[in-house]
Amino acid sequence: MRVGTDAGIALETYGRSSGFCIDPIEKKPLHHFYPGTSVLSFGTAGCNLGCKFCQNWDISKARDQDRLTSDATPRGIARAALESGCRSVAFTYNDPVIFAEYALDTAQACREVGVHPVAVTAGYITDAARREFFAGMDAANVDLKGFTEKFYWEQTGAHLQPVLDTLAYVARETNVWLEITTLLIPGLNDSDAEIDQMTAWIREHVGRDVPLHFSAFHPDYRMTDRPPTPVATLERARAIAMKNELRFVYVGNVHDRAASSTWCPTCKNLLIERDWYQLGRFDVPHGACGACGAKIPGHFDRAKGTWGAQRRLLRVARE
Repeated sequence: MRVGTDAGIALETYGRSSGFCIDPIEKKPLHHFYPGTSVLSFGTAGCNLGCKFCQNWDISKARDQDRLTSDATPRGIARAALESGCRSVAFTYNDPVIFAEYALDTAQACREVGVHPVAVTAGYITDAARREFFAGMDAANVDLKGFTEKFYWEQTGAHLQPVLDTLAYVARETNVWLEITTLLIPGLNDSDAEIDQMTAWIREHVGRDVPLHFSAFHPDYRMTDRPPTPVATLERARAIAMKNELRFVYVGNVHDRAASSTWCPTCKNLLIERDWYQLGRFDVPHGACGACGAKIPGHFDRAKGTWGAQRRLLRVARE
């Protein structure tokens, strides 16, 4: 949130957070960015979209600055991540584009100590700000909330085209590792036609190697009149995406080991087995399939991370 001061516009939430938590990187979700490692996650308050179905509404819709009880400098966050063994720091819970100054300063501090900055964002950002923001990130998961202007305007108060511009820009003009998430809401954005059009657009403008996650909706905030997403809907969406030649398509918010795991698109070898956030088989030596040698896009260590499904709150010391 920004306020007017005698010196100009200031970011009121700079240095203040709704709390810090260590999560599995798969929870962001990022499946091809150092699988099995831990990520230090935090956000502030507020958002630049008005999603009626927001799953983090208590944070993203907050206007009460008293919610921000954790004070931390960018260097303090980077040091806490390093000392906790986190491979990355994620700007999440609410959209980091609204606390961009804080996020970018933290991203720089993280890079200085070898920790990767990660953005979890709706991608609703202007061209000039987009370039500066993503220059500071090593990875991003961008929410593509639907594929019609009607859905975006009526359900989020925003527009579709800037998000499409963000996706195309990050995929084509940056070195940021990109994954995409779409929350499927029954009766609103889950039709075969819309999913077909969306995944065909992703193949053409973003690329078939960018991982796509279909997540299950649960009733929340201002959308409690819709039922949860059936597993069959996620399976149908995944099948449509794969028919459109997307090579890495996942489902989330439900327990589906096969559709949450990574498979070689060339020989169908099981590369990374996932049971919720717990990793089993790991067969991606040197970023390639252990069976046929096909290159697998992403960032992989020689061995899987061992953080597993644990979630741990963290207090970042003040400097």
